[in-house]
Amino acid sequence: MTEIESKKIVELNLPVLKHRTDSVLRGAGGFAVSTVKLPKAFWPLAQLFIQEEDVSREMLAEDLDNLFVVLYQHPLSEHSRLFTTYLRKYKLLPNEESTENLIRFLVKQVVARSPVEIPDVILDEFWSFFHELISAPELKGLVELNLDIVRLVLRTYEPLLVELINKVKHIRKINQLAATDMIQKVEVLRGDLKILRRQIKAIRYIKPFLQTDPKDFSGQAEIIAKMVREFGPLFIKMAQVAAANADLLPKEIASELAVFQEDVEPMLPEDVMQAFMEVHGKPPQEVYFNFDIEKPLKSGSIGSVYLAKKPIIKNGVEILVPVVIKVARHNIEREFQMGTLAIELMLMSSQYWAPHSKLLPFLSAMSDQMKEFTKGFEQELNFEDEALIQQRFVERAQKSQVWHVPELYFSSTRILEMEYLEDAMAIKQAVAELHGKKRKRFQRKVAENFIFTILEHLVVHQEFHGDLHPGNIMVGADAQLYLIDWGNAVDMKGKWALIWDYLISVLAGDTERLAQVLVEMSTEPEENAKRIDEIKLALEETLLKKNVTPLSKKIVRTLYKEGSEGLHSRLQAAMHLMSNTYQLGLVMESGYLHLSRSIFAMVGTYLNMYKGMSKVTMTLDFIKDLSLFPVNLAKDRLMLKRDEVRRIFTVSE
Repeated sequence: MTEIESKKIVELNLPVLKHRTDSVLRGAGGFAVSTVKLPKAFWPLAQLFIQEEDVSREMLAEDLDNLFVVLYQHPLSEHSRLFTTYLRKYKLLPNEESTENLIRFLVKQVVARSPVEIPDVILDEFWSFFHELISAPELKGLVELNLDIVRLVLRTYEPLLVELINKVKHIRKINQLAATDMIQKVEVLRGDLKILRRQIKAIRYIKPFLQTDPKDFSGQAEIIAKMVREFGPLFIKMAQVAAANADLLPKEIASELAVFQEDVEPMLPEDVMQAFMEVHGKPPQEVYFNFDIEKPLKSGSIGSVYLAKKPIIKNGVEILVPVVIKVARHNIEREFQMGTLAIELMLMSSQYWAPHSKLLPFLSAMSDQMKEFTKGFEQELNFEDEALIQQRFVERAQKSQVWHVPELYFSSTRILEMEYLEDAMAIKQAVAELHGKKRKRFQRKVAENFIFTILEHLVVHQEFHGDLHPGNIMVGADAQLYLIDWGNAVDMKGKWALIWDYLISVLAGDTERLAQVLVEMSTEPEENAKRIDEIKLALEETLLKKNVTPLSKKIVRTLYKEGSEGLHSRLQAAMHLMSNTYQLGLVMESGYLHLSRSIFAMVGTYLNMYKGMSKVTMTLDFIKDLSLFPVNLAKDRLMLKRDEVRRIFTVSE
């Protein structure tokens, strides 16, 4: 090649070289500018340590969100996302090491900017927890090369981090006892690790479930039951909700889930002992007689129930009376918190492993809906809140002869003591002891009392039991109802109008009205109102699949023609829509979501009361009991006053 030819080649390539050089310089400049911004982004976090006032969760969350905005804008973050896409494209595992480096960088920055020295034991415990989490084989693939999961985990632990920050800020002023308390807070992380690993192991059952024959309901039911038991309280609670409406499920799956309404694995004796030492400072055997720590009466997702005897003074004589003691499970709040995190991690991981334009909004809405759903369960975790609800209904039940609530004797955060219902038994047991016409009459009388009770709660008190599945209803020999487990109640004040519009619009198949109602019930009504046409179209498709067609002007004739099957189908659609609104990209407010759960449980329980009877009988009874409610309410009040007068005369004689 001649010198002239070489010069020509160089001249031809000069623009390309210049362009590449400019690109490299711009990239380097952008990298430098973004890197310079990082210390500035960390400064607000450092100020949280410096300021004298205690830190709130809102303050920490705002500063973390601002920090992650800067981290997302950094070129390394973009390169990480591109690299993750490359690995996914060629079916390679993501590099967890990068996530660890990022977390190490965050921790290093916080420690370096802390005005007081952070104890090494705190850092050692944190990295011990982190390495155990990373090394768990069940978690491989969840810790992906992105900042989303890092922020999600930090958001979950914001309350704990706030406590730790405030403790560190006052570390020079506190004594050794408070320092020990800090270590105990850190130990929460280790306990959470055990819970989270167990729950994520349970999620592995999803794969074999999806691999079963769609018609093999027995195989599916067996897998679901195993997953629910292994996952723990959150899934057990969901199983109870699903089982309450067994009429809408395949009988094999409904049968497996029904077990969780009656009984679940009892508490460990050491957990029961720990609860009594925490509340009373002594074991249960020193508080009650005949308390068998190994044999509870029944167990649920929140705790176990025991029968014992307690001495009381009556007419100057000490006698033993039976009492029921309900004990809350250990660490139940963390079980629910970690359960929510495990499900969110699964959903978020699905977004990255299976990215799809239509799948992402669905999974995102489902994740948000899960958080709203679990909010309603938080009320059930504190027995002192449950005691307040139960006491309200104890006082209300004294005005009725149809339904009753056990009297409350003692309450604390983890132990409730109440009246023993000697003459009451589970509905299933009471029905099983009868045969032929007696059984059917008894079932219909129980159903009549159930409708009366629900209507009295709705109309008179505007508040009702939040979880009326069969396991929470007991019956007497004359079909009186005894309502137990008052961990959750639904307040109807301010909700009537929207709920009425919702039911009417679903029953009528009016998608335009239904779309408006669902938007008002959502967590972001203003944003969802902008996509009202999209929601309406999705509702039309959903109702069509459920064979719910718009009612014409001849409404009565159409409903009569459809019969009980048509009405049942429309009621099914109403319940399913409220529970599955994430399919429409809507997230319902926790209050409305749990109202739908409660209605779902009540409808399912009512349908089960007519097991073995025709739906025509059930429909006619429902219409009769509904229309006669005012008469039955007046009759109930008059009978109660008559009995009070009789008691007064008996005492005077």
